[in-house]
Formats: sequence, structure tokens, C-alpha cells
Amino acid sequence: MKTISRRGFLRRLAFATDTAHSAIEPHTLVCVFLRGGADTLNMIVPYGDEKYYEVRPTLAIAKPGKSEKASLKLNDFYAFHPAMSALLPAFHDGHLGVVQGVGSDNLSGSHFEAQDQLEHGESFGTKLGGGWLGRHLHSRPGNMTPLSAVAIGKSLPEALRGAPSASALTSVDEVKLNLPRGNTRDVARALSKLYAADIDVLGTAGKDTLDLLGRIDKLKKIGYKPDGGASYSDTSFGASLREVGRLVKADVGLEVVCIDHDNWDTHFFQGGAEGQQATNIEDLSNGLGALYKDLKHQMHRTTIVVMTEFGRRSYENSSMGTDHGRGFALMAIGEKVKGGRVIGNWAGLKEPGLVDDPLAFLGPSGLHVELDYRSVLTEVVRDLLGNKNTATVFPGFRPQPVGLFA
Repeated sequence: MKTISRRGFLRRLAFATDTAHSAIEPHTLVCVFLRGGADTLNMIVPYGDEKYYEVRPTLAIAKPGKSEKASLKLNDFYAFHPAMSALLPAFHDGHLGVVQGVGSDNLSGSHFEAQDQLEHGESFGTKLGGGWLGRHLHSRPGNMTPLSAVAIGKSLPEALRGAPSASALTSVDEVKLNLPRGNTRDVARALSKLYAADIDVLGTAGKDTLDLLGRIDKLKKIGYKPDGGASYSDTSFGASLREVGRLVKADVGLEVVCIDHDNWDTHFFQGGAEGQQATNIEDLSNGLGALYKDLKHQMHRTTIVVMTEFGRRSYENSSMGTDHGRGFALMAIGEKVKGGRVIGNWAGLKEPGLVDDPLAFLGPSGLHVELDYRSVLTEVVRDLLGNKNTATVFPGFRPQPVGLFA
């Protein structure tokens, strides 16, 4: 069990102020990172482009209506992978939007470099201090609770580096303050002693944080039953999203939560409608679909953003897989999302980097990058999280308008 030490707790408590956190209803951003470079061309299927079927003779997903394993129609050009049926309700509700052709200026093809770059919110070759979420939390107005920023996992992702306060945990049940048992005043005396201050000086900040811990304790005692008929899978990802649902409903001041979904590096035997990638897609879709159902009454203050470090090449390789590419499709889910559509121009699949391309050595190819990833994240920070200091979060960057959020 993970225990928050008294000193560690007080460091977090120091970021709280005399604002009554229980009266604040923050917007919660759920950041899901698909690590390994997800092949979003087989997730958001461009069935309206015959070139897609030409360059992927064994991996392409069938057009809607062609078979039981056919893609799921979104509009006259795009469709979901057949394993993404759990996300159709959110799309048809107008609460799931896709941005096509998102990416960075990184040509290295390195997972680690590309992941670090996106999590730090920087351009290639530029090093910024901390992660983009860490800078956001430093520069945004308002106060923090000990659970304002959380990573569901064993370690903090780079995106949260530099945050005033952030916790890594795998379950709400890990949250525990190791203080003397007894009534609230006994705990307050212990805190006051550590502060070397009078008990009254602890003030509302301490009371609000103790109230927060009380809500967590109550949550642990009563267990958790998802709403809306939602059923989370027993996978690691499903369990992580279940914890997100618990935290959002517990009103602990959760602003940002980061979750990783691994194993998207499909160089070999990727599969199409079935197989290695399809299993991953189903896990992702079922988990997000369950969270969407569970948080039906909280989706006005919850948004999920799903991204990866880069996409895959348009054509399949000789190992029935796909190699590192460039652009990818980013997804966002929530009531503030202008969803039910795929945003961005379709640049086509007549890309550089095919097998006989003499310029292929210059870097990975794939879906053309039409939009810098920071343009989307700028709108996340400004329009969803209410932080107008976007120049601090993404210094030196001039965003393009995306229009993904209401």
C-alpha cells in the first residue's frame, strides 16, 4: 500500500490555500498516451480512399457493410475499426471528435525522442523545463489539492514533470495519510505541530484537505459501483479507467490524470480486423466506452484526449506489419468536444518513403503532418482548462486554429 508521509503530505498541503476546494468543480482532463506509435490509419479507416487498400493488401479494414468484420461507418469517407463499437455512442452523441494528420516535426523515428518531445510540449531539438502539463499547473490560476494531478501507474510521466504537486498511484485504495488515529482535531493538532504553528493558523486549507481525505476514506469503505450500466474490463487499462471514474466522482479536485496504454509498436504480424492490434484497439475502445457511460453525468466537466508519439507508414511491410510513420489521428471525448466529425484535410496516401523512394532515408514517412500537436494541446489548456497563459505552457509556439472544443 502506498502511504503519503507526513512531510510529503505537508508539501502538497502547502499548495492548498484558504479557498474551499470542495466548492470548486474543476474540469478534469484525462490524457491517454498510446505508447509505441499507434497505427491510427487502421483505427480511423479512410475507406473512401482506394489507395488505402492498394498499399495495405492484407492489413486494410474492409469497407462498411462488406462483412462481419467490416469497418463501422462514421461518414462517407471515414469509419471506425470494427473493434471500436463501444465508442460509436460517443461519436453519434456528438461528444467524440477526431483530428486527422496531427504530429510533430520529429523525423528521428525514435520512440523515446518522440515521446519526450510530445510530453515536454516542445519542437524538435529544443529542450524545455518540465512537461507541458507541469507548466500548465504552475501557470494556471487557482489552487491545488493533493490529488489535483495524478498518474495512474507506478511512475509520473514526463508530461507531469515540474508540476507543483503530482501523485502516481494504481488505485484510490493506496491513498493513505499516516497520522495518529482519532477525531479531526487530533489530526489537526498533528499537522499544526509539524507546521510549528498554532492550530488556528492551519485554517481552511488544512480543513479542506482533511475533508478530501475523508471523502477518499468513505469511497474506500463503500466500494465502487459504476453508473450507466458501465462495465470495466479486468485488463490493466480497464482497471485504470475505473479508478479515474472513482476519483472524478469523489470530487477530490482532480484536474489532470495521465494513463499509458502500451504495446502499439506493430512491426510484425499486426493483423487487420483481428490480431495483435485489434486486441489493443478493443481494449482501448471498451475502456473509454465504459468511462463515457460511467461518467455520463460528469462529462460536462470531463474530457479525454487520446494521442500517440507518431503514426505508422501507410504501406504494410514484408512482415505483415507497419513501420514508424509520421502523422496520426488524435481523439477527444467529452461534452465540450465539437464531436461527431473528423477534423482536418485528408492529404492522401501518395506519400514519400515507399519502398522504391530514394529519399526514404531522410526519415519516417506516413500520413502527412497537417497540424502540429501543440495546436490541439493549446486549445486543451486554454478552452478546457481555462489557462490563458498558453505562451508559458508552449513558449515560442504559434498555434493554428483547430476548433475541436466548444
